[in-house]
Amino acid sequence: MKPIVYREIEGRSAGYLALLGVLGVLIALGLGSAYYMEHHGHIVTGMTNQIVWGMPHVFAVFLIVAASGALNVASIGSVFGKTMYKPMGPLSALLALALLAGGLTILLLDLGRPDRLIVAATTYNFKSIFAWNVILYSGFFGIVGVYLWMQMDKLMYKFAKPAGFAAFIWRLILTTGTGSIFGFLVARAFYDSAMLAPMFVVMSFSYGLAIFILVLMASYSWSGRPLGDAVVNRLKNLQGVFIAGALYFVVVFHLTNLYFTKHHGVEHFILVGGGGITTLFWLGQVILGSLVPLAMVYHPKLGKSRTAIAVACVLVVLGGLAQMYVTIIGGQAYPLVLFPGYQESSSFFDGVVHPYSPSLPEILLGIGGFAVAMIMVAVGVKVLRFLPDSLDNHAVDPHAK
Repeated sequence: MKPIVYREIEGRSAGYLALLGVLGVLIALGLGSAYYMEHHGHIVTGMTNQIVWGMPHVFAVFLIVAASGALNVASIGSVFGKTMYKPMGPLSALLALALLAGGLTILLLDLGRPDRLIVAATTYNFKSIFAWNVILYSGFFGIVGVYLWMQMDKLMYKFAKPAGFAAFIWRLILTTGTGSIFGFLVARAFYDSAMLAPMFVVMSFSYGLAIFILVLMASYSWSGRPLGDAVVNRLKNLQGVFIAGALYFVVVFHLTNLYFTKHHGVEHFILVGGGGITTLFWLGQVILGSLVPLAMVYHPKLGKSRTAIAVACVLVVLGGLAQMYVTIIGGQAYPLVLFPGYQESSSFFDGVVHPYSPSLPEILLGIGGFAVAMIMVAVGVKVLRFLPDSLDNHAVDPHAK
């Protein structure tokens, strides 16, 4: 196996500058949308006092979950000793930090009062899963930052494995905490399940790796660096395993809910009678977001096409957003079960399915968070040596175990 040489990209081409320009415009639109919503209040959004988590939370939670999964490549190389994955470790850690920063940016700007973050950072209620997540997110930045340092500093590389092990454990805890935000909300029929914590962990593997593959392929294609089929095939096969795993947990989650009579109503709403929510679940999450990309990555011919692999990864990302929408919006749209076994209605919309239509500012804020993550990666690979000079078949060992 040839020595791996890391080198930053030149970043002087018209395409690179155009990419920064497009991302900058998207970030500006996101900031403008945040200002618009803060100035006029959330009345200008589709959110109400029934749907309090809207489209920004869909994007934010997706990015936070994907951040954990994006670190998978680095973990496989350092913790599990898989030689082929080690050269991609720095990019994996950079992408994880960037995705988490993008997701938290959305959450911060959607608070309405971003300055109230000071309260969350200085006052803790340890019975609140939200308070625990503030610690988990901060710890993720610190631990992964140290892990990245250990990978890139030759003198400190000997500590990369223990740092990688700490990062691996922390990210599992972090994603468990994110899933528990919903699992601990027992008042919501669709959230009241311990299955959500492990399901979020497995979903993070799929979402994060899909984004990593897209970033890796784009980086090497646009910079003219060789990327061998051995690496691409290994990653796409792993992606297929993660897609199947995430789909398995979704099936088990819904079967578990159907087993309990008290959840029959919300399951009927999600699976059959939810209108747009139901369509998004079956068409967006299950078919286009899971079954189609799973078939593409394992197809004898399509699985060898990098274009098809990229399309499959894009579908996984879109399917992940659909899943977050179904989980977050669908879980709130279904009315609270105040009196089990009875029907209730009042002027406060008790017993009524709550409508929600995302507004343009909400969508732009979410896209702006994506742009924050991507611009961090784009600038990072130009400033520091995150990318190996070559990942062709001669530079990596395709038979490493």
